Amino acid sequence: MMLCLLILLPVIFSIFTFSFAKSNNGAKSMALISTIVTLAVSAYVSAANYTAPMVFDCEWIPLMGTRFSLLADGMSSMLCLLTGIVMMVVMIAQINKEVEKPNSFYGFLLLSQAGLMGVFLASDALLFYVFWELALIPVYFLCSQWGGEKRIAVTFKFFVYTFVGSLMMLAGLLYLGSQSQVPSYAWKDIVHVGASLPADTQQWVFWLLFIAFAIKMPVFPFHTWQPDTYEQSPTPVTIVLSALMVKMGLFAVLRWLLPVVPQGVEYWSETVVILSVIGIVYASCLAIVQTDIKRLIAYSSIAHMGLMCAVAFSHNSIGMHGIMVQMFNHGINITGMWLIVSMIENRWGTRDMTKLGGMAITAPAMAVALVVISLANIALPLTNGFVGEFMLFNGLFAGTIANHMTLMVIAGLGVILGAIYTLNMIQKTAYGEATTMVVAKDLSVNEYLGLAIIICIILVLGFYPKPLLDLTSGIAMMIGV
Repeated sequence: MMLCLLILLPVIFSIFTFSFAKSNNGAKSMALISTIVTLAVSAYVSAANYTAPMVFDCEWIPLMGTRFSLLADGMSSMLCLLTGIVMMVVMIAQINKEVEKPNSFYGFLLLSQAGLMGVFLASDALLFYVFWELALIPVYFLCSQWGGEKRIAVTFKFFVYTFVGSLMMLAGLLYLGSQSQVPSYAWKDIVHVGASLPADTQQWVFWLLFIAFAIKMPVFPFHTWQPDTYEQSPTPVTIVLSALMVKMGLFAVLRWLLPVVPQGVEYWSETVVILSVIGIVYASCLAIVQTDIKRLIAYSSIAHMGLMCAVAFSHNSIGMHGIMVQMFNHGINITGMWLIVSMIENRWGTRDMTKLGGMAITAPAMAVALVVISLANIALPLTNGFVGEFMLFNGLFAGTIANHMTLMVIAGLGVILGAIYTLNMIQKTAYGEATTMVVAKDLSVNEYLGLAIIICIILVLGFYPKPLLDLTSGIAMMIGV
């Protein structure tokens, strides 16, 4: 029942938030309590996974052969823990912020959390699809109602991309479920049926599933919705999108693609790796020329996810383990980056780096946080990003696809380009002479707390990553590598 609580708690609290928490403080308090309790449950589930995976299974729609089946193995429990941490930090950072219609705003955020938990836990294909949509629908309303000036056009583009991808995924899952002698959408049955399909069938089923997952990550050339959506979304929604929802796509690749159509994966792996590597260099080059910090971070996220996607199709167990570690670490780091950007925009009224500078003088604590989190984001040794990225490049180096050495070298350019645009952003934002007359306040108490949680995780996992490595060990074998 603990797995059900991970989904039910945000849903129940969202109902109370929608119905009763009309004031800003009441809605924020309700959302914060929900995220703290949900984090406690996800921490318990993660701790329990050091001994054995947790399972919940009951009848759901017997006529269709689908069950309400949940599984928390190392990968699922790690992503649920990440979701719990990120959502709690978001709510802490929002304590001193005001929003219109707070009950709806925080209610939708909690519903998206419930959908995310369901995606990471579902071990039935149709249940997975239901939660996939449940996670996306609240974000659509959040972007369209609380976004920036261009929110309508941007949200429409986001909706079209995700809707088309979702329909393709649904078609693929329904086809796989229909191929069984007895209708069943259980993960084990889907894997068995998919792997037994002819090679040419697996090749087109691969694209039905992969395009949906590639849009969500996003991978080049399915990425064009991402920078505009991140730019126009309010900061809490941007964090949910970039720290958590992109992991839905990568998680789905690992759980619902690689083991399901292995011959299709083998046939198209080199194509996907090439697209991912192109995306790494392309996004990194675009990040270098940005002056808007939010767009810079958006493109850097595409580069990071491109590396993880490339390694996922390199067929190497160390690289696969590195993906799981890096999914957690990237979620933590990118959350910290977005929080800093929000604080900069709130105090200086701009995200344009050409109009910033001197933060180290006017807000030294914020400048320190910016430096630490930014360096973790480019995988500096002794930060949490280093171990995962080292494992990723090791996996790409030892991969079995053609031209893997050349592709690894090209992907390595992303590390160099990442250092360039990150250090340039730090220099222009935190140091030099102030280019505005604004004298900004340093971090407030809740901002200190939110960033302290992020920085503690960065440093602890940088010095001692063993707990995260142990939690996710053994999953690579389970998913067919």
